[in-house]
Amino acid sequence: MNTFNRLLIVSYRLPFTIREREEGVELIQNSGGLVSAVLSMAERMGQSQQGTSAKIHWVGHAASSLKHIDTSRLENETFVAHPVFIDDDVNKGFYEGFSNDLIWPLFHYFPSYANFNESDFQHYQQANTRFLEELTALIEPGDFVWIHDFQLMLLPNMVRQAVPDASIGYFFHIPFPTFEIIKLLPRTWRQVLIEGLLGADVVGFHTPDYVQHFLQSVAEVLALPTIEQRVVLPERSVLVKDFPISIDFVKFNWSSQEPEVVATRQEYQDSLRNNKIIFSVDRLDYTKGITYRLQGFERFLTENPDWHDKVTFVMTVVPSRDKISQYQELKREIEEAVGRINGQFGTIGWRPIIYLYRSLNFTELLALYTACDVALITPVRDGMNLVCKEFVASRYDHKGVLILSELAGAAQELNNALIINPTDTQEMANAIKQGLSMPLPEQERRILAMQHHLQNHSVFRWSNDFFTAFDDTMTNQPELETTLPVVPFITAFSEAKQRLLLFDFDGTLSPIVNDPSEARLSETLTETLHTLAEHSNLVVISGRNRAFLEKTFTGIPVHLVAEHGAFLKNPDKPWTRLDLTADDWVDSVRLTMDEFVERFPGTSVEAKETAIAWHYRRAESDDIEGQAVELATQLRSLSSSVPLAVIQGSKVIEVKPAQHSKGTVAATLFEDSPYDFVVSIGDDTTDEDMFRQLPNWAYTIKVGAGVSFARYRLARQRDVVALLRQMSDALIPA
Repeated sequence: MNTFNRLLIVSYRLPFTIREREEGVELIQNSGGLVSAVLSMAERMGQSQQGTSAKIHWVGHAASSLKHIDTSRLENETFVAHPVFIDDDVNKGFYEGFSNDLIWPLFHYFPSYANFNESDFQHYQQANTRFLEELTALIEPGDFVWIHDFQLMLLPNMVRQAVPDASIGYFFHIPFPTFEIIKLLPRTWRQVLIEGLLGADVVGFHTPDYVQHFLQSVAEVLALPTIEQRVVLPERSVLVKDFPISIDFVKFNWSSQEPEVVATRQEYQDSLRNNKIIFSVDRLDYTKGITYRLQGFERFLTENPDWHDKVTFVMTVVPSRDKISQYQELKREIEEAVGRINGQFGTIGWRPIIYLYRSLNFTELLALYTACDVALITPVRDGMNLVCKEFVASRYDHKGVLILSELAGAAQELNNALIINPTDTQEMANAIKQGLSMPLPEQERRILAMQHHLQNHSVFRWSNDFFTAFDDTMTNQPELETTLPVVPFITAFSEAKQRLLLFDFDGTLSPIVNDPSEARLSETLTETLHTLAEHSNLVVISGRNRAFLEKTFTGIPVHLVAEHGAFLKNPDKPWTRLDLTADDWVDSVRLTMDEFVERFPGTSVEAKETAIAWHYRRAESDDIEGQAVELATQLRSLSSSVPLAVIQGSKVIEVKPAQHSKGTVAATLFEDSPYDFVVSIGDDTTDEDMFRQLPNWAYTIKVGAGVSFARYRLARQRDVVALLRQMSDALIPA
């Protein structure tokens, strides 16, 4: 961690509010989630409190009315601020329009609230460009640029284009929805937004679900291959991973015992006559499920009259965007519901709901966290929700019950809460009753389990994990060089009279993808192969089945070899089966593979005509490579009436009769004619037998990393495509 010189954080807001006073500029530290997280991690990162160079540089928007101030004075003991001034009309379309009236509702699954406005998108592009201008003037070699949230989705790729060697991270703080939601965006918008995020080296989300949703959109929108959690680009790969943001556990746990908090808590409990207290606090927003929450509480009161005058719901709503009609209407609905419930159930001495429409200071917040018996946190959609984590951390007394929406990102971590669907008012009413009646030993068990998790997954771990992932990504990028002497190779190819070209398919002619059925030849490569096949004996020699190869290479006069040498098809000829081995060995192999499928979700078995394969590219186990070795060992120990080959390929283990292989077929084809030029290209262990059995003067070429019998190496699959294009061009007369 911390292998960079300076940390440059980029977000829409600066870490403090700038106020002009008669005596000068005043900086008021903000308390937002990101600011709190960065403040908490600053010391752990080793940031010195002495000297500007050691401080965190923060790029964020500032009001255009402040353009005249001396920006060199915008710093405090932790941050140096770099304000981005945006014209007011552009900022309105960018922030209020595209960001908050389209991306926010759409990504929170409220598509009916989304406004698709072309001018807002143009303003979004212009605003991201303004951030780029500020950044490019600031970035120095060795800096780490950490960009945050949905307002700046275009910025990572903009920075990548402007400063190709920049170290860039990106974190997405709201939910990333399914592709069905992304598909509502116009094609050009969704394309540039996703391309924008892929400018980063590491893209972070709160939960594994959001990661999978993003990877699906990458595949659907850009048709880019993904391997495990990496998006494969022509020049590099992008790690996409979940990093659940958290809180400073110790701060909330210790602060809740401060004398001011204790006194305020006692004051609240006395004023409520020591009733049981339910507490919630939210920003005014339709994603928070406040009206459903009121309906659930109303149902609880209707069904449980014995709880009347014994429980009080303290509901705090923090003002937000209340000048916008949509939010004004929501505020009106909340206030009408509170009035109705208090009017129906209240008495002269008891109000069921204490409704506060204001912000709470830190002392008030902690006092209510620790005074309440139930924390009711029920958003209808939330990227993470730190309120529930703050509540759990503050309960040094190990009491209290958390009722949490299953649609909050935090629900995947805090599974000892009472998890409910926020729109199910009956389930909510039942959970409220269960929470108010829960025995203290059960409360303690649940709280302690959640506190243990938060202690081990604090905000320090969030930042540390992100930077560690970045370091690993940079360290583990394959440092490969192409060793093939391209010019002599092309010369030998163009001058040859009899040419034999042997090409693997997956990872050679086509990039490797998670779903093998999605592998395709590009239109350009199809034309290239057609030209090569007209002037050479071109053989595609693959582990794929006959149907796939025949469909993929329809119209190209190539020789096809399927299932690692079991079948051969010459142009305009029917298939010939080379492997005539009996298949009485299959059942025992299938049984062993099926056991591993049951043990490891995401794996599958593919039955071919002469082989059977266990695929584990989508496996969910952390130790899946070790399990693959175990399976291969078990398969090799099985008794069989015929010799079997257990082939360990890229995320696949395949079993087939040993009589035929890529190598035996390649050797047979080579012997058919007096070839004066032979090239064999492959990326997998299954291609090594082909490299071994060809003459030592043949051009045998390994694609990618790993020990190989091949004489030469190409760094990446895209280099294969480029090489074949050069070969094709050499055949066309000048």
